[in-house]
Amino acid sequence: MSATLVIHGGAGTILREEMSPAREAEHRAALEAALASGGAVLAQGGSALDAVEQAVRALEDCPLFNAGRGATFTTAGTIEMDAALMDGTTRRAGAVAGVRRIRNPVTAARAVMEHTPHVVLIGQAADAFAEAEGLDLAPPEYFHTEHRWQQLQMALAAQRIALDHDLPARMGTVGAVARDRSGRLAAATSTGGMTNKRAGRVGDSPLIGAGTWADATVAVSCTGVGEAFIRCAAAHELSALMRHRGHSVRQAAVEVAQVLVPASGGSGGLIAVDAEGEPGIAFGTPGMYRGVLHDGAAPEIGIYA
Repeated sequence: MSATLVIHGGAGTILREEMSPAREAEHRAALEAALASGGAVLAQGGSALDAVEQAVRALEDCPLFNAGRGATFTTAGTIEMDAALMDGTTRRAGAVAGVRRIRNPVTAARAVMEHTPHVVLIGQAADAFAEAEGLDLAPPEYFHTEHRWQQLQMALAAQRIALDHDLPARMGTVGAVARDRSGRLAAATSTGGMTNKRAGRVGDSPLIGAGTWADATVAVSCTGVGEAFIRCAAAHELSALMRHRGHSVRQAAVEVAQVLVPASGGSGGLIAVDAEGEPGIAFGTPGMYRGVLHDGAAPEIGIYA
C-alpha cells in the first residue's frame, strides 16, 4: 500500500493580488517543511498517527500559522490554544483546550489519549498535566508575536471577532490527515482560535466530530468559523456522507465545506483522506493553505482557489 499525507494551514480571505512573491515563497516553504516532517515518518513505514503529529508539530513551531508559536490573542490579550488528535483504527482520541503554556498542544492531545481515560482536558489542568508528562512548555513571550498583537489591536478597534485570514497578516489553524502503508488513518488539528475571541471560548478544532475526526473510512481536519463546524458536526458528517450515501471523499468534502458549513452560519475549509489514500480538499473561501504528499511523488502545495 502507498501512503498519503495532507496538511492545511487555514482557510479564509487569501488573495493572490495581496500576496507578495516573498511572502508566498515563505508560506510554501513552511508547508513543504511540514509535509517533509510527516512524510519522513510514512516513508519509513511509520504510523499515520505519528505522521500527523509530526506534521502538525512543524506547523505549530512556525510563527506563520495560527497554532502554537503563532497563536492569536483573546480579547484579554492572552493566548489560549486548542488541539486534537484521533486514531481511525481504534477510534481513540485526545484533545486539549484553552491551554497557555504548552509548546506543542498536539502532543499534549496525544498524551491525553494515551495516558488518561479521558478525551479532553482543559485550561490550567491541561497545562499542569502536560508539565507532569514532561512535555515542552514555553513562557508567554514565546507565543507573543508582533503581527498577532497588531491583529488584536485592529480587531479591538473594529469591535469584531475575526478569523486571522480576514485581518492583515493572514495565517490560520493547522491540521493534518494521513493514511499509512498499513492502511491506517489518523487526523490532527491545532489552533489559537479567533482573534479577539472571548477568553474561555473553544472552537471546533479540539471537539471530536466537529473539527477533527478519523475512523476506518476517512480522516478529516477542518479550519474556519468553528461555531459553524460545531453546529453541523462537520468532520463526522463527512464520514457519514461517505458511509451512508456512498459519496467519494471529494464529493463529501465539497458538500460539507461548501453547503453544510455555510448553512450553519460560517465559512472555512477542510482536508480529508480516505482508506484508499485519496485526498479530499474543499473550502468555501478565496483560499486555503494546503499540501499533499503521496509516496514517491513530489509535494503538491496550494494557496488560492
